[in-house]
Amino acid sequence: MVDYQQKERYNISDLLDIVGLLRSEGGCPWDREQTHKSIRSDLIEETCEVLEAIDLGDKALLREELGDVLLQVVFHCRIEEEEKSFNFDDVCDEICKKLIVRHPHVFGDVSAETTDQVLKNWDSIKMETKGQESYTDTLYSVAKSLPALMRAQKIGKRAMRAGMDLRCAEDAMDCIVREKSALDDAVRSGDKDNIGEKIGDLLFSCVNAARHLGVDAELALKASTEKFIKCFAETENLVRKAGLDMKELPVEELDIYRDKAKKLIR
Repeated sequence: MVDYQQKERYNISDLLDIVGLLRSEGGCPWDREQTHKSIRSDLIEETCEVLEAIDLGDKALLREELGDVLLQVVFHCRIEEEEKSFNFDDVCDEICKKLIVRHPHVFGDVSAETTDQVLKNWDSIKMETKGQESYTDTLYSVAKSLPALMRAQKIGKRAMRAGMDLRCAEDAMDCIVREKSALDDAVRSGDKDNIGEKIGDLLFSCVNAARHLGVDAELALKASTEKFIKCFAETENLVRKAGLDMKELPVEELDIYRDKAKKLIR
């Protein structure tokens, strides 16, 4: 057992101390064994749980899940502190400096009265501080680890800020029609590689249309997926009440139950 005085209330200094103790020789064997890569997925999972708390509007859960994300940040910092690379204070120092530099309209003498002006300043400062010499560099800098729809929408926004974009939502919708036609041609040809490429093009066009229509593509697909699950559950419920098994029904008959389910969940 480590020597630690427990308290009624803790702060960030206590969290840093606790993680340090967990990683120490007298601490926890599991915590000592972890590396950046071994806990990489934990950061993703905890972040998703924060998003879930936000979607639920559950403030108590949000408080808990934000703590879990903070733990991940502190843990990764502790690993680097042990390597004498950087520590939590260095991370805080860097983000504070970044916020000050990227908000010259607050901390300097630059004028920015609207959100558009703020974003324009932010983009130009970001390009300068990150050594990005072209608009293409800003697209390459979007993390490949992002969910595909989210990354596509973000890249579309950056291309738009560089002046390369569809003119309006109607043009974006027309693009969907063209890509659907190209996919039909690929399907008729039977070329699987081409089919995959055209499906990707169609998805990218849908993301662009969503952006022009003011819709978050990632959230839209999430909502549709949840709606599908709800419809599936009600369909299965109806089939079971009829004493049947979904797997044993022909598609045509299952469609009848699905149509009934759709009416019930509206």
